[in-house]
Amino acid sequence: MRVLIYSPAFAPLVGGLENFVAQIARGLTRLHHEVVVVTTTAGGEDDDFPFRVVRRPPPWELLRWVRWCEVLFHANVCLRAVWPLLLVRRPWLTSHHSWYTRVDGRIAWQDRLKRRLTRLSTSVAVSQALARDLGPPTFVITNPYREDVFRLLPEVPRTKDLAVLGRLVSDKGVDVLLDALALVARDRTEASREIRLTVIGDGPERPRLVAQAARLGIAERVEFLGVRRGEELVRILNEHRILVVPSRYHEPFGNVAVEAIACGCVVVGSEGGGLPEAIGLCGRTFPNGDAAALARVLGALLDDPAELARLRHDARAHLASHKSGVVAAAYSAALERARRGRSAGRSGRE
Repeated sequence: MRVLIYSPAFAPLVGGLENFVAQIARGLTRLHHEVVVVTTTAGGEDDDFPFRVVRRPPPWELLRWVRWCEVLFHANVCLRAVWPLLLVRRPWLTSHHSWYTRVDGRIAWQDRLKRRLTRLSTSVAVSQALARDLGPPTFVITNPYREDVFRLLPEVPRTKDLAVLGRLVSDKGVDVLLDALALVARDRTEASREIRLTVIGDGPERPRLVAQAARLGIAERVEFLGVRRGEELVRILNEHRILVVPSRYHEPFGNVAVEAIACGCVVVGSEGGGLPEAIGLCGRTFPNGDAAALARVLGALLDDPAELARLRHDARAHLASHKSGVVAAAYSAALERARRGRSAGRSGRE
C-alpha cells in the first residue's frame, strides 16, 4: 500500500510526535508498505531512513504526493494540510496524540473544526482517555516504544531511589515532586532521609526548581543532570527504582512511563488523562498537583521492596502491546480499514 504520512514535526526535531512518526514509518516499511513522510521541518541533509522524507514541499508538490498515495495519514489533524482532500479523494487516517483544546482548556473554533474533521477519517487515539474526549468512532492504538533502546541492563546495579525525566516546564509538575520529597524527608525516620532525586532534563523552570529545592532544605538530595539521551539515559533509568511523572497537565498518554518500565522502573504518575494507561499495573497514581498524596505513595513504596518487585513483575505483559512491531501491525490494519472505506464503528481497542 502507498502511504503518505503528513507530520509538521519530524526529525531532526526531538519529541514524542517526531519519534512516533519515525517508528511507525519504519514499522510500515518493514511490513512492505511504500511510505513517504511529508513534513514542514527543515534540515535532514543527512537523512538516513528506509523511507522517503519530503521536506517543506510547495503546494503543488504536496498535492502530487496526495494523488500518489492510496491512504493519507495525518499524525494529529493539521488544518493547513487538509485542503488537498478537497481536490483529490483519498482515504484518510488520523492519529491523535494531544487534546484539541487551548492551553487554558478552552475549545476554540480551530479545535472544534479538528474534532469535526476526525469524523470524516478513520480516527485513532493513543489512549482511551483521549478517545473518550473525541467521541466515537475513534478507536485506540497505543504508542510504541523503542525496545531496541529502552531495555533492562542486568549488569547495572539499581541503587538509586527517585528520578524524573522531561522538559522542565511548569506543566510537568517537578515542583510538586520537590514538595513531596520534602514531606517524605520530614516524616520518615532519620535513616530514611537519605532518599535522593535525580532530575533528568532541562528547561526554563530549572533555576526556579533549584531555588525551590534550596528553600525546602533538600538541595543536597536533588541532582540536576540536564539532558541525557540514548545509552546514557537508559543506564541512568536502570540505576533507579522509581520514575515519577508528576504532571499537572493531563497527559494524553505518556511514553516516558513505558520507556521507564522497560528499563525496570516502577512508575508513579498523576492520574488525569491517559497516563494511568501508560503505567498500567506497573506503578501507582496520585491526583494531579497533590504533593501530599504523592508523598504518601512514594513513602509507602520506598518502605516496601516486595511491592516494588511485584509491580515490576507485570512489566513484560504490559510492554507487549507497546512493542513497535505490534503497534505498526495495528496501524497497518487501520490503514487497510481506511482504504476499504470502513469506519471504526465504535470506541474500543484495535
